[in-house]
Amino acid sequence: MNIFEIMNNNLDYIILGMIGFTLILLILIIVLLIKQRKLNKKYRNFMSGADGISLENQILNRFREIDELKVDSKVIKTELGKINDNLMVTYQKIGVVKYDAFKEMGGKLSFVLALLDKNNNGIILNSVHSSREGCYTYLKEIIKGESFLELSGDEKKALDMAVNSTNYME
Repeated sequence: MNIFEIMNNNLDYIILGMIGFTLILLILIIVLLIKQRKLNKKYRNFMSGADGISLENQILNRFREIDELKVDSKVIKTELGKINDNLMVTYQKIGVVKYDAFKEMGGKLSFVLALLDKNNNGIILNSVHSSREGCYTYLKEIIKGESFLELSGDEKKALDMAVNSTNYME
């Protein structure tokens, strides 16, 4: 069989294939025309009431605004750095224990307050309340989570609370 006989026998299929291919191309052309129309509409909206000079001014204004934002961003980064530096030496870890200094008094009016920074350096403030004689306050320095002075049980408890605190900035 030669090629002409094959084409005569399958002519219906070839014509259907050509019609299908033509329909697909027609659909693609319609989609492209719709997209082009939308793009032209956006372009006309963008260009309406504007000439080249006013568009150039708008673009230059945006560039100036971007430059100002860059400068502002640098200032903010510098300020954030200072804030972070200050935050590292502020008291961030806290432990508080209320206790009854004199068992017969009641009311747990005495307290121990441990204030530590990120590196566990700080103070322990112990306020002992005595209704007869007033209130006595003692301050002990804490370096790297330890005191050079002997700590009472309540002071140790407050110090442990502060040292084991996980609510601080790094």
